[in-house]
Amino acid sequence: MSSDPWGRVDETGTVYVRTAEGEQVVGSWQAGSPEEALAYFERKYEGLVVEIGLLEKRVKTTDLSAKDATTAIDHLRGQVDEHHAVGDLAALRTRLDALVATVEARREERKVQRAKQTDEARHAKEALVAEAEELAQSDQWRSAGERLRALVDTWKGLPRLDRKSDDELWHRFSHARSAFSKRRKAHFAALDAQREEARKAKEKLVAEAESLSGSTDWGGTAARYRELMTDWKAAGRAQRDAEDDLWNRFRGAQDVFFAARGEVFAERDAEQSENLKLKEELAVEAERLVPVTDLKAARAAFRALNERWEAVGHVPRDARPKVEARMHAVERALQESEENEWRRTNPEARARAAGLTGQLQGAVDKLRAQIDTARAAGNNAKADKLARELEGRQALLDQALKGLQEFGG
Repeated sequence: MSSDPWGRVDETGTVYVRTAEGEQVVGSWQAGSPEEALAYFERKYEGLVVEIGLLEKRVKTTDLSAKDATTAIDHLRGQVDEHHAVGDLAALRTRLDALVATVEARREERKVQRAKQTDEARHAKEALVAEAEELAQSDQWRSAGERLRALVDTWKGLPRLDRKSDDELWHRFSHARSAFSKRRKAHFAALDAQREEARKAKEKLVAEAESLSGSTDWGGTAARYRELMTDWKAAGRAQRDAEDDLWNRFRGAQDVFFAARGEVFAERDAEQSENLKLKEELAVEAERLVPVTDLKAARAAFRALNERWEAVGHVPRDARPKVEARMHAVERALQESEENEWRRTNPEARARAAGLTGQLQGAVDKLRAQIDTARAAGNNAKADKLARELEGRQALLDQALKGLQEFGG
Protein backbone atom coordinates (compact mmCIF):
# COMPACT_ATOMS: atom_id res chain seq x y z
CA MET A 1 0.00 0.00 0.00
CA SER A 2 1.24 3.53 -0.81
CA SER A 3 0.09 6.97 0.59
CA ASP A 4 0.81 10.72 0.81
CA PRO A 5 -0.82 13.56 2.86
CA TRP A 6 -3.81 13.85 0.40
CA GLY A 7 -4.30 10.25 -0.74
CA ARG A 8 -3.44 6.55 -0.67
CA VAL A 9 -3.65 3.35 -2.72
CA ASP A 10 -4.75 0.10 -1.02
CA GLU A 11 -3.71 -3.38 -1.83
CA THR A 12 -6.52 -3.79 -4.34
CA GLY A 13 -5.30 -0.80 -6.37
CA THR A 14 -8.15 1.51 -5.22
CA VAL A 15 -7.06 5.14 -5.00
CA TYR A 16 -8.47 7.38 -2.20
CA VAL A 17 -8.35 11.11 -1.55
CA ARG A 18 -8.57 12.56 1.94
CA THR A 19 -11.20 15.23 2.58
CA ALA A 20 -12.76 16.87 5.61
CA GLU A 21 -15.68 14.46 5.25
CA GLY A 22 -13.36 11.47 5.14
CA GLU A 23 -11.71 9.45 2.40
CA GLN A 24 -13.34 9.43 -1.00
CA VAL A 25 -12.66 6.93 -3.78
CA VAL A 26 -10.82 8.52 -6.65
CA GLY A 27 -10.48 5.51 -8.92
CA SER A 28 -8.83 2.18 -9.48
CA TRP A 29 -5.29 1.65 -10.71
CA GLN A 30 -4.13 -1.72 -12.07
CA ALA A 31 -1.54 -0.73 -14.68
CA GLY A 32 1.45 0.01 -12.44
CA SER A 33 2.77 0.65 -9.02
CA PRO A 34 0.80 2.53 -6.32
CA GLU A 35 3.27 5.41 -6.54
CA GLU A 36 2.49 5.76 -10.24
CA ALA A 37 -1.21 5.74 -9.39
CA LEU A 38 -0.86 8.55 -6.87
CA ALA A 39 1.36 10.53 -9.27
CA TYR A 40 -1.26 10.20 -12.03
CA PHE A 41 -4.11 11.51 -9.90
CA GLU A 42 -1.90 14.23 -8.40
CA ARG A 43 -1.19 15.43 -11.96
CA LYS A 44 -4.92 15.57 -12.54
CA TYR A 45 -5.16 17.75 -9.43
CA GLU A 46 -2.43 20.02 -10.74
CA GLY A 47 -4.34 20.28 -13.99
CA LEU A 48 -7.41 21.48 -12.07
CA VAL A 49 -5.21 24.01 -10.24
CA VAL A 50 -3.94 25.33 -13.57
CA GLU A 51 -7.47 25.54 -15.06
CA ILE A 52 -8.81 27.37 -12.00
CA GLY A 53 -5.87 29.79 -12.11
CA LEU A 54 -6.47 30.50 -15.78
CA LEU A 55 -10.17 31.09 -15.13
CA GLU A 56 -9.37 33.45 -12.24
CA LYS A 57 -7.11 35.43 -14.57
CA ARG A 58 -9.75 35.58 -17.30
CA VAL A 59 -12.39 36.80 -14.86
CA LYS A 60 -10.09 39.53 -13.55
CA THR A 61 -8.46 40.70 -16.79
CA THR A 62 -10.95 40.11 -19.63
CA ASP A 63 -14.57 40.93 -20.48
CA LEU A 64 -15.66 37.33 -19.90
CA SER A 65 -19.40 37.37 -19.38
CA ALA A 66 -20.85 36.28 -16.05
CA LYS A 67 -22.78 33.53 -17.82
CA ASP A 68 -19.68 32.04 -19.43
CA ALA A 69 -17.69 32.41 -16.21
CA THR A 70 -20.43 30.64 -14.22
CA THR A 71 -20.54 27.82 -16.77
CA ALA A 72 -16.76 27.39 -16.54
CA ILE A 73 -16.89 27.45 -12.69
CA ASP A 74 -19.67 24.83 -12.64
CA HIS A 75 -17.67 22.65 -15.00
CA LEU A 76 -14.57 22.83 -12.77
CA ARG A 77 -16.65 22.35 -9.59
CA GLY A 78 -18.11 19.22 -11.12
CA GLN A 79 -14.64 17.85 -11.74
CA VAL A 80 -13.60 18.65 -8.15
CA ASP A 81 -16.78 17.13 -6.72
CA GLU A 82 -16.28 13.92 -8.72
CA HIS A 83 -13.08 13.28 -6.71
CA HIS A 84 -11.02 12.22 -9.71
CA ALA A 85 -7.88 13.93 -8.42
CA VAL A 86 -5.65 13.70 -5.39
CA GLY A 87 -4.86 16.95 -3.61
CA ASP A 88 -6.40 19.65 -1.45
CA LEU A 89 -9.84 19.56 -3.04
CA ALA A 90 -11.26 21.80 -0.30
CA ALA A 91 -8.79 24.52 -1.28
CA LEU A 92 -9.99 24.22 -4.86
CA ARG A 93 -13.62 24.56 -3.72
CA THR A 94 -12.67 27.62 -1.68
CA ARG A 95 -11.04 29.19 -4.71
CA LEU A 96 -14.06 28.37 -6.84
CA ASP A 97 -16.39 29.88 -4.19
CA ALA A 98 -14.26 33.04 -4.17
CA LEU A 99 -14.39 33.08 -7.93
CA VAL A 100 -18.20 32.81 -7.79
CA ALA A 101 -18.28 35.81 -5.44
CA THR A 102 -15.98 37.75 -7.80
CA VAL A 103 -18.20 36.91 -10.77
CA GLU A 104 -21.31 37.96 -8.85
CA ALA A 105 -19.64 41.22 -7.86
CA ARG A 106 -18.64 41.79 -11.47
CA ARG A 107 -22.20 40.96 -12.51
CA GLU A 108 -23.57 43.60 -10.10
CA GLU A 109 -20.97 46.12 -11.26
CA ARG A 110 -21.90 45.50 -14.86
CA LYS A 111 -25.58 45.71 -13.99
CA VAL A 112 -25.03 49.07 -12.32
CA GLN A 113 -22.85 50.15 -15.22
CA ARG A 114 -25.48 49.06 -17.75
CA ALA A 115 -28.15 50.91 -15.77
CA LYS A 116 -25.94 54.01 -15.76
CA GLN A 117 -25.24 53.67 -19.49
CA THR A 118 -28.95 53.17 -20.14
CA ASP A 119 -29.80 56.25 -18.10
CA GLU A 120 -27.14 58.26 -19.95
CA ALA A 121 -28.41 56.92 -23.27
CA ARG A 122 -31.98 57.90 -22.30
CA HIS A 123 -30.94 61.43 -21.43
CA ALA A 124 -28.82 61.64 -24.59
CA LYS A 125 -31.70 60.48 -26.77
CA GLU A 126 -34.17 62.80 -25.04
CA ALA A 127 -31.74 65.68 -25.71
CA LEU A 128 -31.48 64.61 -29.36
CA VAL A 129 -35.28 64.51 -29.63
CA ALA A 130 -35.64 67.96 -28.02
CA GLU A 131 -33.06 69.45 -30.39
CA ALA A 132 -34.66 67.74 -33.40
CA GLU A 133 -38.10 69.11 -32.45
CA GLU A 134 -36.63 72.60 -32.14
CA LEU A 135 -34.83 72.27 -35.48
CA ALA A 136 -38.10 71.13 -37.07
CA GLN A 137 -39.33 74.76 -36.77
CA SER A 138 -36.15 76.31 -38.19
CA ASP A 139 -35.98 78.20 -41.47
CA GLN A 140 -32.21 77.72 -41.74
CA TRP A 141 -32.75 74.94 -44.25
CA ARG A 142 -29.13 74.02 -44.97
CA SER A 143 -27.63 74.22 -41.48
CA ALA A 144 -30.68 72.67 -39.80
CA GLY A 145 -30.76 69.84 -42.36
CA GLU A 146 -27.07 69.12 -41.82
CA ARG A 147 -27.54 69.15 -38.05
CA LEU A 148 -30.47 66.73 -38.24
CA ARG A 149 -28.36 64.31 -40.30
CA ALA A 150 -25.61 64.56 -37.67
CA LEU A 151 -28.18 63.83 -34.94
CA VAL A 152 -29.17 60.63 -36.75
CA ASP A 153 -25.54 59.46 -36.77
CA THR A 154 -25.28 60.28 -33.05
CA TRP A 155 -28.52 58.34 -32.37
CA LYS A 156 -27.17 55.26 -34.14
CA GLY A 157 -24.11 55.30 -31.90
CA LEU A 158 -26.14 55.23 -28.69
CA PRO A 159 -27.22 52.00 -26.91
CA ARG A 160 -30.81 50.85 -27.23
CA LEU A 161 -33.22 51.38 -24.34
CA ASP A 162 -36.12 49.16 -23.46
CA ARG A 163 -38.23 48.66 -26.54
CA LYS A 164 -41.18 50.83 -25.43
CA SER A 165 -39.03 53.83 -24.42
CA ASP A 166 -36.76 53.52 -27.44
CA ASP A 167 -39.71 53.29 -29.85
CA GLU A 168 -41.44 56.32 -28.30
CA LEU A 169 -38.34 58.49 -28.49
CA TRP A 170 -37.56 57.33 -32.03
CA HIS A 171 -41.12 58.13 -33.08
CA ARG A 172 -40.76 61.73 -31.81
CA PHE A 173 -37.31 62.01 -33.39
CA SER A 174 -38.51 60.67 -36.74
CA HIS A 175 -41.63 62.87 -36.65
CA ALA A 176 -39.49 65.99 -36.09
CA ARG A 177 -37.29 65.08 -39.07
CA SER A 178 -40.35 64.45 -41.23
CA ALA A 179 -41.94 67.76 -40.18
CA PHE A 180 -38.76 69.64 -41.08
CA SER A 181 -38.48 67.82 -44.41
CA LYS A 182 -42.13 68.62 -45.23
CA ARG A 183 -41.68 72.32 -44.38
CA ARG A 184 -38.47 72.50 -46.40
CA LYS A 185 -40.09 70.88 -49.43
CA ALA A 186 -43.03 73.29 -49.18
CA HIS A 187 -40.65 76.25 -48.89
CA PHE A 188 -38.61 75.30 -51.91
CA ALA A 189 -41.72 74.45 -53.90
CA ALA A 190 -43.03 77.97 -53.17
CA LEU A 191 -39.60 79.37 -53.97
CA ASP A 192 -39.57 77.55 -57.29
CA ALA A 193 -42.99 78.98 -58.09
CA GLN A 194 -41.80 82.49 -57.21
CA ARG A 195 -38.70 82.03 -59.33
CA GLU A 196 -40.80 80.88 -62.24
CA GLU A 197 -42.95 84.00 -61.91
CA ALA A 198 -39.76 86.07 -61.72
CA ARG A 199 -38.47 84.37 -64.88
CA LYS A 200 -41.64 85.20 -66.80
CA ALA A 201 -41.57 88.83 -65.60
CA LYS A 202 -37.91 89.21 -66.53
CA GLU A 203 -38.49 87.64 -69.95
CA LYS A 204 -40.85 90.55 -70.64
CA LEU A 205 -38.37 93.10 -69.31
CA VAL A 206 -35.61 91.62 -71.48
CA ALA A 207 -37.84 91.70 -74.55
CA GLU A 208 -38.58 95.40 -74.01
CA ALA A 209 -34.94 96.19 -73.22
CA GLU A 210 -33.85 94.51 -76.46
CA SER A 211 -36.50 96.37 -78.45
CA LEU A 212 -35.20 99.71 -77.08
CA SER A 213 -31.52 99.03 -77.74
CA GLY A 214 -31.63 100.74 -81.16
CA SER A 215 -33.56 103.83 -79.99
CA THR A 216 -32.15 107.32 -80.58
CA ASP A 217 -34.54 108.98 -78.13
CA TRP A 218 -31.66 109.33 -75.73
CA GLY A 219 -33.43 111.01 -72.82
CA GLY A 220 -36.70 109.09 -72.92
CA THR A 221 -35.09 105.72 -73.52
CA ALA A 222 -32.50 106.22 -70.78
CA ALA A 223 -35.33 107.07 -68.38
CA ARG A 224 -37.23 103.94 -69.48
CA TYR A 225 -34.13 101.79 -68.92
CA ARG A 226 -33.95 103.14 -65.35
CA GLU A 227 -37.59 102.14 -64.84
CA LEU A 228 -36.89 98.69 -66.28
CA MET A 229 -33.98 98.29 -63.86
CA THR A 230 -36.27 99.17 -60.94
CA ASP A 231 -38.81 96.59 -62.19
CA TRP A 232 -36.01 94.04 -62.59
CA LYS A 233 -34.96 94.40 -58.95
CA ALA A 234 -38.57 94.21 -57.77
CA ALA A 235 -39.24 91.02 -59.77
CA GLY A 236 -37.04 88.83 -57.54
CA ARG A 237 -34.60 86.14 -58.66
CA ALA A 238 -35.33 83.45 -61.22
CA GLN A 239 -33.62 80.05 -61.28
CA ARG A 240 -29.85 80.51 -61.35
CA ASP A 241 -29.25 79.42 -64.96
CA ALA A 242 -32.21 81.42 -66.24
CA GLU A 243 -31.26 84.41 -64.08
CA ASP A 244 -27.73 84.56 -65.47
CA ASP A 245 -28.89 84.20 -69.07
CA LEU A 246 -31.65 86.81 -68.71
CA TRP A 247 -29.34 89.25 -66.96
CA ASN A 248 -26.72 88.94 -69.70
CA ARG A 249 -29.36 89.69 -72.34
CA PHE A 250 -30.85 92.57 -70.32
CA ARG A 251 -27.46 94.11 -69.62
CA GLY A 252 -26.34 93.55 -73.20
CA ALA A 253 -29.34 95.44 -74.59
CA GLN A 254 -28.63 98.39 -72.30
CA ASP A 255 -24.95 98.35 -73.25
CA VAL A 256 -25.83 98.62 -76.95
CA PHE A 257 -28.06 101.63 -76.31
CA PHE A 258 -25.74 103.45 -73.92
CA ALA A 259 -22.69 102.80 -76.12
CA ALA A 260 -24.49 104.41 -79.07
CA ARG A 261 -25.66 107.28 -76.89
CA GLY A 262 -22.13 107.70 -75.57
CA GLU A 263 -20.74 108.05 -79.09
CA VAL A 264 -23.37 110.66 -79.99
CA PHE A 265 -22.80 112.55 -76.75
CA ALA A 266 -19.05 112.46 -77.28
CA GLU A 267 -19.50 114.09 -80.69
CA ARG A 268 -21.96 116.57 -79.19
CA ASP A 269 -19.57 117.41 -76.36
CA ALA A 270 -16.77 118.07 -78.84
CA GLU A 271 -19.06 120.33 -80.90
CA GLN A 272 -20.31 122.17 -77.82
CA SER A 273 -16.74 122.70 -76.60
CA GLU A 274 -15.98 124.44 -79.89
CA ASN A 275 -19.18 126.47 -79.55
CA LEU A 276 -18.07 127.55 -76.07
CA LYS A 277 -14.80 128.89 -77.45
CA LEU A 278 -16.71 130.92 -80.08
CA LYS A 279 -19.13 132.36 -77.52
CA GLU A 280 -16.29 133.28 -75.17
CA GLU A 281 -14.68 135.19 -78.05
CA LEU A 282 -17.99 137.00 -78.75
CA ALA A 283 -18.31 137.84 -75.03
CA VAL A 284 -14.84 139.42 -75.14
CA GLU A 285 -15.89 141.54 -78.15
CA ALA A 286 -19.11 142.57 -76.37
CA GLU A 287 -17.26 143.52 -73.18
CA ARG A 288 -15.12 145.94 -75.21
CA LEU A 289 -18.32 148.04 -75.81
CA VAL A 290 -18.36 149.02 -72.11
CA PRO A 291 -18.14 151.73 -70.89
CA VAL A 292 -20.50 153.07 -73.57
CA THR A 293 -19.24 156.19 -75.33
CA ASP A 294 -21.36 156.06 -78.48
CA LEU A 295 -24.72 154.54 -77.58
CA LYS A 296 -26.04 154.23 -81.15
CA ALA A 297 -22.86 152.53 -82.42
CA ALA A 298 -22.70 150.30 -79.32
CA ARG A 299 -26.30 149.17 -79.82
CA ALA A 300 -25.66 148.29 -83.45
CA ALA A 301 -22.47 146.42 -82.60
CA PHE A 302 -24.16 144.44 -79.78
CA ARG A 303 -27.08 143.54 -82.10
CA ALA A 304 -24.62 142.11 -84.64
CA LEU A 305 -22.74 140.24 -81.93
CA ASN A 306 -26.00 138.82 -80.58
CA GLU A 307 -27.00 137.50 -84.03
CA ARG A 308 -23.66 135.74 -84.31
CA TRP A 309 -24.13 134.43 -80.75
CA GLU A 310 -27.53 132.87 -81.57
CA ALA A 311 -26.08 131.23 -84.68
CA VAL A 312 -23.33 129.45 -82.73
CA GLY A 313 -25.51 126.80 -81.05
CA HIS A 314 -25.39 125.01 -77.71
CA VAL A 315 -22.47 124.97 -75.26
CA PRO A 316 -21.83 122.48 -72.40
CA ARG A 317 -24.51 122.86 -69.75
CA ASP A 318 -22.13 123.51 -66.84
CA ALA A 319 -20.39 126.34 -68.78
CA ARG A 320 -23.58 128.00 -70.07
CA PRO A 321 -24.47 130.22 -67.03
CA LYS A 322 -21.04 131.82 -66.82
CA VAL A 323 -20.65 132.74 -70.49
CA GLU A 324 -24.28 133.94 -70.82
CA ALA A 325 -23.86 136.09 -67.69
CA ARG A 326 -21.04 137.96 -69.43
CA MET A 327 -23.29 138.89 -72.38
CA HIS A 328 -26.17 139.82 -70.04
CA ALA A 329 -23.84 142.17 -68.14
CA VAL A 330 -23.01 144.03 -71.38
CA GLU A 331 -26.71 144.13 -72.28
CA ARG A 332 -27.60 145.65 -68.88
CA ALA A 333 -24.85 148.26 -69.31
CA LEU A 334 -26.36 149.27 -72.68
CA GLN A 335 -29.85 149.44 -71.14
CA GLU A 336 -28.59 151.71 -68.34
CA SER A 337 -26.95 153.97 -70.92
CA GLU A 338 -30.21 154.14 -72.87
CA GLU A 339 -32.16 155.04 -69.71
CA ASN A 340 -29.67 157.78 -68.80
CA GLU A 341 -29.83 159.20 -72.32
CA TRP A 342 -33.60 159.21 -72.27
CA ARG A 343 -33.72 161.01 -68.96
CA ARG A 344 -31.17 163.55 -70.24
CA THR A 345 -33.07 164.35 -73.46
CA ASN A 346 -36.66 164.21 -72.16
CA PRO A 347 -38.07 167.87 -72.27
CA GLU A 348 -40.96 167.20 -69.90
CA ALA A 349 -38.76 165.62 -67.31
CA ARG A 350 -36.25 168.48 -67.64
CA ALA A 351 -39.03 171.07 -67.22
CA ARG A 352 -40.37 169.30 -64.09
CA ALA A 353 -36.85 169.18 -62.64
CA ALA A 354 -36.29 172.90 -63.37
CA GLY A 355 -39.68 173.86 -61.84
CA LEU A 356 -38.97 171.86 -58.69
CA THR A 357 -35.52 173.43 -58.39
CA GLY A 358 -37.04 176.93 -58.71
CA GLN A 359 -39.62 176.25 -56.02
CA LEU A 360 -36.99 174.88 -53.65
CA GLN A 361 -34.70 177.85 -54.34
CA GLY A 362 -37.53 180.30 -53.54
CA ALA A 363 -38.34 178.49 -50.29
CA VAL A 364 -34.66 178.57 -49.25
CA ASP A 365 -34.38 182.30 -49.99
CA LYS A 366 -37.58 183.01 -48.02
CA LEU A 367 -36.35 181.04 -44.99
CA ARG A 368 -33.05 182.87 -44.98
CA ALA A 369 -34.88 186.25 -44.95
CA GLN A 370 -37.12 185.10 -42.08
CA ILE A 371 -34.09 183.97 -40.08
CA ASP A 372 -32.41 187.37 -40.53
CA THR A 373 -35.63 189.17 -39.40
CA ALA A 374 -36.00 186.96 -36.31
CA ARG A 375 -32.40 187.46 -35.23
CA ALA A 376 -32.67 191.25 -35.79
CA ALA A 377 -35.71 191.22 -33.50
CA GLY A 378 -33.73 189.22 -30.88
CA ASN A 379 -35.96 186.15 -31.32
CA ASN A 380 -33.17 183.55 -31.41
CA ALA A 381 -35.43 180.60 -30.62
CA LYS A 382 -37.52 181.24 -33.72
CA ALA A 383 -34.35 181.85 -35.73
CA ASP A 384 -32.90 178.47 -34.61
CA LYS A 385 -36.10 176.66 -35.53
CA LEU A 386 -36.16 178.28 -38.98
CA ALA A 387 -32.47 177.40 -39.43
CA ARG A 388 -33.22 173.71 -38.86
CA GLU A 389 -35.98 173.86 -41.45
CA LEU A 390 -33.55 175.60 -43.81
CA GLU A 391 -31.11 172.69 -43.54
CA GLY A 392 -33.76 170.25 -44.82
CA ARG A 393 -34.86 172.51 -47.69
CA GLN A 394 -31.24 173.12 -48.67
CA ALA A 395 -30.55 169.37 -48.87
CA LEU A 396 -33.56 168.90 -51.17
CA LEU A 397 -32.40 171.82 -53.30
CA ASP A 398 -28.88 170.34 -53.64
CA GLN A 399 -30.36 167.05 -54.78
CA ALA A 400 -32.64 168.76 -57.31
CA LEU A 401 -29.76 170.76 -58.70
CA LYS A 402 -27.78 167.59 -59.17
CA GLY A 403 -30.65 165.97 -61.05
CA LEU A 404 -31.04 169.04 -63.25
CA GLN A 405 -27.34 168.84 -64.17
CA GLU A 406 -27.95 165.28 -65.53
CA PHE A 407 -30.29 166.84 -68.08
CA GLY A 408 -27.42 169.14 -69.12
CA GLY A 409 -29.04 172.18 -67.56
